[in-house]
Amino acid sequence: MRILVVEDDKTLGAAIAQSLAHAGYATDWVGNAAAALHALSVEHFDAMVLDLGLPDRDGHEVIRHLRLRGRSLPVLVLTARDGVEDRVQGLDIGADDYVVKPIAMVELQARIRALLRRSAGVANPRFSLGRLELDTVGKQAHLDGRTLDLSAREWAVLEYLATHARRIVSKEQLIQAIAGWDQELSVNAIEAYVHRLRVKLGDAGVVVRTVRGLGYMLEEPVDAK
Repeated sequence: MRILVVEDDKTLGAAIAQSLAHAGYATDWVGNAAAALHALSVEHFDAMVLDLGLPDRDGHEVIRHLRLRGRSLPVLVLTARDGVEDRVQGLDIGADDYVVKPIAMVELQARIRALLRRSAGVANPRFSLGRLELDTVGKQAHLDGRTLDLSAREWAVLEYLATHARRIVSKEQLIQAIAGWDQELSVNAIEAYVHRLRVKLGDAGVVVRTVRGLGYMLEEPVDAK
C-alpha cells in the first residue's frame, strides 16, 4: 500500500515517512500543498497523512480539492489544531480521521491500517479467502495454519490483490501501490513476484488469474467454492 505524507516540519515528516516505511508501506513525503496536489494528480496513493498548517495553503483546501473531484482517497489529518471546532470542520470537509499532534508512531500505523481496511471494505484485520488467511497487522499469510514464507514485496503484492479481490488490478497499479519515488520497480519484477506467489499459494483455494492485457485478479475458482 502506498501512503502520501504531507508535512512541512522536516523532522516530523521524516519520522512519519520512516515509521510508515518500516511498517511496510511505500511512502512518499512532500512539504507543501502544491507538491501534494501535483503528486495526487499524477500518482496513485492508497491513503494520505495530511498536516493542516502548510506553508502555501491550508490543508483543508487539499481535502476540498479531492472531494470536489470525487476522489475518495482516505485522508488522516495530523495537526496541532486541537479545538473541537477544528476537528468538526476537518471531518465535515471530508477527512476520514483527525488526530492531534503529538502521536505515537505505533498508533499512527494502527490508524492507517484501519483506514485502509475501511477503504477496502474489510472490517477485520484478519480475513480469509479460500483456505488462505491474511493478517494485515502482522503482515503474514497462513495456509491451513502454516505461515507462508513471503518476502516483503511478495506480501505487499498479495495484500494488495487480496484487498482488491475479484477486481482487476493492473501491473502499473501494483507498481504504484508498493514502490515509492525512491524505489525502482519494473513490470518484469511484478511478474516475478506474481509467479512466486502462485507457487507458494499452490492449492490454497484462491488463484491469481491473469486477465490478458489488463492485469491480475485474485479470486476463488468456481470449483473451490
